[in-house]
Formats: sequence, structure tokens, C-alpha cells
Amino acid sequence: MTVEQREALTFRLERFRALGMGVLETANATFLLLIAHRVFAAGPAVKGLIQSSGSFGLLLSPLIVIWAATRGLDAGRAASRLFAVGAVALLVAAATPWLPVFVGGCLAAFVCVAGAAPFFAGIYEANYRADRRGDLFSRNVMVRIAGSILFAWGAGWLLDRHQGAWPVVMVTYAVALGVGAACLRRCPAVVVRAGAGTHPLRAFRVVGEDPVFRWTLVSWMLMGFANLTMFPLRVEYLSNRRYGLDLSAEEVALLTSVIPNVARLCFTRAWGRLFDRMNFLTLRALLNTGFMLGILSFFTGGGMTGLVAGALLFGVSNAGADVAWTLWVTKFAPPGRVTEYMAVHTFLTGLRGVVAPFAAFYLALHAGIATTAVVMAGMILVASLILPRGKSRAAQGS
Repeated sequence: MTVEQREALTFRLERFRALGMGVLETANATFLLLIAHRVFAAGPAVKGLIQSSGSFGLLLSPLIVIWAATRGLDAGRAASRLFAVGAVALLVAAATPWLPVFVGGCLAAFVCVAGAAPFFAGIYEANYRADRRGDLFSRNVMVRIAGSILFAWGAGWLLDRHQGAWPVVMVTYAVALGVGAACLRRCPAVVVRAGAGTHPLRAFRVVGEDPVFRWTLVSWMLMGFANLTMFPLRVEYLSNRRYGLDLSAEEVALLTSVIPNVARLCFTRAWGRLFDRMNFLTLRALLNTGFMLGILSFFTGGGMTGLVAGALLFGVSNAGADVAWTLWVTKFAPPGRVTEYMAVHTFLTGLRGVVAPFAAFYLALHAGIATTAVVMAGMILVASLILPRGKSRAAQGS
């Protein structure tokens, strides 16, 4: 199969998978927390556990890479198996209206989804040409965003009128994962290097070898922790009467999914092209600024104007973050070592993602959401200031 054929087939399969991933995006962004709060009356600890589910998967990603490498699975088939397990877990959660089963099913499903992340970076590096990678990825992200907008609106409408219909939402998530598993199974094979996974911590040697990669990771850790702390508080802030808003499910979906995703849809392609042409570290600083201003506007702006402005800023910034988070290691890693670099990145993302949601609900309860927002915005500012001033290994364009 030629490079052009591999690229075309991967792009086509990713377009189908993107629609399902858009549906799944609304899970941790909105509906799992909303169901936990309004159907099961779950407390802060349970909400934090649900919100951390994907982060546990990222923490396990180095082990998952080992599992795939030792069994000789290519990247697509390894990810496909994980998605299939996740689909079954969500079906079990939908069929059993009991909080422990609901939480367990959500945890298992999104551990599997997030644990597959390193494989996608390898697929994109091997199957997309470098000068088109960001653009091709962003085009499929636009499909994902469209799916997310439509499903968020529809599911919000449904749950407002029939709260007992929450299993329908869960089954839809399971179907989305099943479609993703089928697409990944047909993806052109990309070898998972055994050398990258003979020991769970071996990949971390690249942190000591590559100073620009190291300092970028430190900056990303600060920014990511701040962003992940505020992310689950959006639903809490809008839906819990403690904070004076107590909005409907449809209104919560509008501000946490629909408006941000409309902004993402409008700006994703532009960010994809910038990724192909711009110095990555400059791009990262721009994204940090957007997230910082979005947090301040959403949580301290006051009234609907601040909420909408914050939702728009989050969407614009998240459009670039979609591209940057998935592809940035292709700018740093030597050929053939992208999965290894990505395993370090996903592990650290998981580490902060496990801690941040619990910190979020604790800080909101004891310090207040507005104070927490100001502190986290300051952390993002520090993250921008410590970004290294050098260039990544790959050519970045002018």
C-alpha cells in the first residue's frame, strides 16, 4: 500500500470514528456528571471519581503499550480491543440502575478509551504525511465536534423531559465505541515497538535526554492541572443550586457542550493549519492565554454574558488543544519513537487528571469557585512563562 493509499484509508476510517468520538465527548464533559448528580444524588467524591476515569486510563497507558507490544498487536487492533471492552462496560452500566455499577461501568469504559491514546499518535505519524498531518487531523475533529454539538443538544432535551431515559444516553455511548472499534480494526497496520515497552518506566528516559521536551512537559503539567481542575466545575457551577444558578439540563448542555463546540467547529481547521506551519511553543503559549481568559470569564465574569464569553473562549482554545495534545510529540520525537514519547505525555496527563477533579470539588467547597478560578488562571500564566524558548526537533515552518 502506498503512502497516499494509507493516508486516504486512515482519513476515511477516522472520519467515521470521529462521529462516535464526538458523541462520547459529551460524557465526561456533561452527561455523566449530570446523571450522577440528578439520578443517583452522587456526592463530590463519586463525581471526582467519574471525572477521573479517563485519567486512570492515561496513567495506565505505558502498561497498555507493553501489552500491545508483547502480544504483537498493531496500534489499530490494540485500540480496537480496548474500545470493544469499553462498549460492553457501558452497556452493563446502562442495564443496571445502581450507583456502584454505574460508576464502575463508566470507569472501565473511559479507562479503556483513554488508555488507547498513545496508539493514535503512532497511527497519525505513520499514515499521515508530516506536512498534512495537522490539517487532516483537524478536518476529522470538525466531524467529531459536529457530532458532539448535535448529541449534546438532543440528549439535554431528552433528559430535561424524561430523566429516566438516561440509559438511552449510555447505550448510545456504547454504540459509538463499537463503531470506533470496527474502524480501528480496519486501519492500516502500525507496529508498536517492543523496545519502547520492556519496562513501564523505560520511556521516561527521554525526559532526561531531551531538555526542550522536558520543560514543555513541566509547563503542560501546570497548565493541564489548572484546566482539568476547572473543567468538572463547569457542570457543578451551573447545575448545583449552591452557586445560585441551578440551570436546566438543556441550559447546562448549551454552555458546556453546544457553545464551546460551535466555537471549536469554527476554529479547528485554522488551528490544524497553524500546527503544520507555526513554532509549536508559540502555539502552546497562545492556547494557554485563551484557557486562562476563558476560566476567568466563565467563573468570575458575572451573569450570562460572562458564561457565554467563557464558553466561547474555552471552545476556541480547545480547538487548538485537540490538535496540539494529540500531535505535538510528532514535533519532538525521532522517527519511530512517537509512541514512546506519547506514553510519557499520556502518563503525566493521567497523573494530573486523577488528582485535579478531586482537588476541584475540595477547593470549590472550601475556598469557593471564584477563588479557585483565579488561582488556576495564575497557574496557567506561570506555565506560559516557563515554556522553553527553543524549537522542537521537527521542522516547524515559518
